[in-house]
Amino acid sequence: MDYAFSDEQEMVIQEARRFAEEQLAPVVMELDEKQEVNMDGLRALGELGYLGMTVPEEYGGSEMGDIAYAGALLEISKVDAGTGVGMSVQNSLVNDPLLRFGTEEQKKKYLPKLAAGEWFGCFSITEAGAGSDPGALRASAVRDGDSWVLNGVKNFTTNGGFAEVIIAFFQTDKERGAKGISAFIIDSDTPGFSVGKHENKLGIRTSSTTEMVFEDCRIPAGALLGQENKGLSIALATLDGGRIGIAAQAVGIAEAALEEAIKYSKERSQFNQLISEFQGIQFMLADMATDVEVAKTMLYKVAWQKEQKQKRFTQESAILKLFASEMSHRVCYKALQIHGGYGFMKDYKVERLYRDQRITEIYEGTSEIQRYVIARNLLA
Repeated sequence: MDYAFSDEQEMVIQEARRFAEEQLAPVVMELDEKQEVNMDGLRALGELGYLGMTVPEEYGGSEMGDIAYAGALLEISKVDAGTGVGMSVQNSLVNDPLLRFGTEEQKKKYLPKLAAGEWFGCFSITEAGAGSDPGALRASAVRDGDSWVLNGVKNFTTNGGFAEVIIAFFQTDKERGAKGISAFIIDSDTPGFSVGKHENKLGIRTSSTTEMVFEDCRIPAGALLGQENKGLSIALATLDGGRIGIAAQAVGIAEAALEEAIKYSKERSQFNQLISEFQGIQFMLADMATDVEVAKTMLYKVAWQKEQKQKRFTQESAILKLFASEMSHRVCYKALQIHGGYGFMKDYKVERLYRDQRITEIYEGTSEIQRYVIARNLLA
């Protein structure tokens, strides 16, 4: 693996950094307070090619690759983690499964508009009684002639409030449990579908998280994604790549927290000296920088593995997601501690970073699930 970015990758990442600082930073605190999605920012990311970074040009994508995607998402998440997760869902959880498992007709219908930011997508699997255990899904899809009829309620769907394209998972053979799940592509204007509750969240408040309600929602037979009853394998393969996106988000948040801590330590004086001159603060900063650097190296390694398309990287992506998310927790905790009482105030960026980080240890597989995946692979 070559650890140096190509000129093109460097340009893509630098442009993402510039975009985030100029377009996202001025409004992120206000939107966080209002719990509003930066739709203008997301559409602009689509126009710049950042919503189709791994989509081939023949389907309207920019085909920048997984390494550039990880770096660009890191830069977006440093400034606005909510917009970052919107970008992550579009690339990792919507475009990728369409590319891998969609028919040619499905790819041509959806990918060009998704990659351009004309349409947005979401990935809906979680239910009230089925989080880490997909086999407990209760939402059902019943075949009726040339149609499928969908019924059920999905929870915690990122991008759910504005997505035109829904990739959702339903039981098509309840007797088979987890082996009887199928994936479907649903247009949001389909009769019988509606957006339910909009969640009031601790962090990533510039993202949309909603219920998805299906009541006798009839879709054509051709809306099946992949093979019938193979939905779980589609979901797990998709999440392998999705965890790269969440790791990039976590590293971006942590790097921003480190930068804020360094800046504050050079401004704050106590006992007649800058707090950056105290060894205790210096050691905290050193540990934080080490954590961020290790996670960033892991991030690009796993992104490189995905880009090579040589083998499954389930173990590596689980290790990455586990380490990056828990690393981000450690770094944000120390950054807030360095700020002292000011870190607890919303006037300071580190307060939002601390809140935004927490979800990275939960969604797309909790830390406990990552440990299960890692151990299962070690003992196989």
